[in-house]
Amino acid sequence: MMRTAPLMPLIPHAPRPWPLIVCALLAGCAAGPDFKTPPAPQAMSYTSGKPPARTASTPGELGGAQQFIAGQPVAAMWWKAFASPKLDALVVQSLQHSPTIAAAQSTLRQARETYAAQSGSTLYPQVSATLGAQTLQNNSAAMGLPGGERRYDLYNAGVGVSYAFDLSGGNRRALEALAAQTEWRRYQLDSAQLSLAGAVVATAVKQALLAAQIDALQKMLATQQEQLEITRARERLGVATASDIATLQTQMEQTRASIAPLRNSADQAVHLLAVLSGQEPGTAKNPRFTLDDFNLPADLPLSLPSELVRQRPDILAAEALLHAASAQIGVTVSKQYPQLTLSANLGSQALTAASLFGSGSLIWGVAGQLAQPLFKPGLKAEARAAEAGFDAAAANYRETVLQGLRQVADVLRSLEHDAQALQAQSAAEAWAQTSLQLVEQQYALGTASALQLLTAQQQLQQTRIGLIAAQAARLNDTALLYQALGGGLQPQTQVQVRVRVRVRVRVRVRVRVRVQTPTHAPAPAASSAGLTSSPV
Repeated sequence: MMRTAPLMPLIPHAPRPWPLIVCALLAGCAAGPDFKTPPAPQAMSYTSGKPPARTASTPGELGGAQQFIAGQPVAAMWWKAFASPKLDALVVQSLQHSPTIAAAQSTLRQARETYAAQSGSTLYPQVSATLGAQTLQNNSAAMGLPGGERRYDLYNAGVGVSYAFDLSGGNRRALEALAAQTEWRRYQLDSAQLSLAGAVVATAVKQALLAAQIDALQKMLATQQEQLEITRARERLGVATASDIATLQTQMEQTRASIAPLRNSADQAVHLLAVLSGQEPGTAKNPRFTLDDFNLPADLPLSLPSELVRQRPDILAAEALLHAASAQIGVTVSKQYPQLTLSANLGSQALTAASLFGSGSLIWGVAGQLAQPLFKPGLKAEARAAEAGFDAAAANYRETVLQGLRQVADVLRSLEHDAQALQAQSAAEAWAQTSLQLVEQQYALGTASALQLLTAQQQLQQTRIGLIAAQAARLNDTALLYQALGGGLQPQTQVQVRVRVRVRVRVRVRVRVRVQTPTHAPAPAASSAGLTSSPV
């Protein structure tokens, strides 16, 4: 009878294929959708009609024509376009000392550290060391053994390693969401800087506007005072009446009364500039601005709508929130898949501190856990909630884009109409000045009444104030255009979360155990030199 030898493995002691299995599992795709940048607007213009290539021009201060240069990038320090050294210094000081910017910077730093902490706890194995000593007492009689009560010391030291494998990509999606939230904080900082610079420019222009209006009213008040003195002299000669004096006196007091609220607004502008620059209103020493401190930029940048979504920090912030919502879907979906955790420990345990790490004191262990949710109805509802959050973020992103396009369209039309308004106000001011000169001559000859002179003065006052307001409007709307285009704040490189894990596991354990029970103390319940292992 023929006997066959038992089948033997071709490769004796072949290791188990756990590394290959782990690598195959890790090679899988992350749960949830991969984020895709929303498509940019396809429109080539911001307004329904084609905007003019240049605005109208007017002789005089701040009356030059402005032309729009398509495709020209917005300068990072866009406020320098006004060629005002005082404004440049104040904006820089505000950006450096504003508490609002400091708070936004701290929040961004907090978000970055939170991301670093989370990535360190999920991407890498966690290693911990332990060192301990304890005194134990055993009662052998309680177990039916001779010996009675014995007391002994037990010392242990070891190192433990644990790692949660990201089989379904949930950890990667969580880090992706944190990275997107960090980007959102970054764009919030950019938006705060842009808003602060715009507020400083707008307040400086307002201060200049108020100063010019107050100066115009004071000049008008001086003219009215002069006319009042002339009328009183005419009354003494019997040419003018008391009614004429009362009419001029009333107008002069009305002009004086209109100056007070303007001065109040001017003081408020000074206080606001102090706070914007991080100073106390009572101790701030900021410069005072006049319209002569500003030049009107002749060339204005104009980005395409498709470029606007990559420039405005509020749109980029909304996109970052959309990215975070997309990653959150993957986080919730990953909870429905298996979770694998491996842990290992290596250490020494002995009855005396001197014999710690000595021969026969080695202890070690390897453990693995694979968990699969079986019945958790809330997981699917959680995933649906994440999808609803993504839909809401998408709608908010679309709203932010539309509002950004509207703001640019509004400013473009405002710049066009501002130039036309300045042109008309300049002409009106010239005609009002001519009319007043004629009425003054007639009044001196006695052919015009005090009421006619008063009307001419009122017209000139109104046209001068309107002219000053039109000049300031061009400056203010020019600054708004730079803000609406994103202010030249270049988008920062986003945090890319790419996790590649390559695992090579080769475990060869050779343990030689020699147990020598000391004569002065009994062996502990768990041997001081043993071998414990758990199959992976």
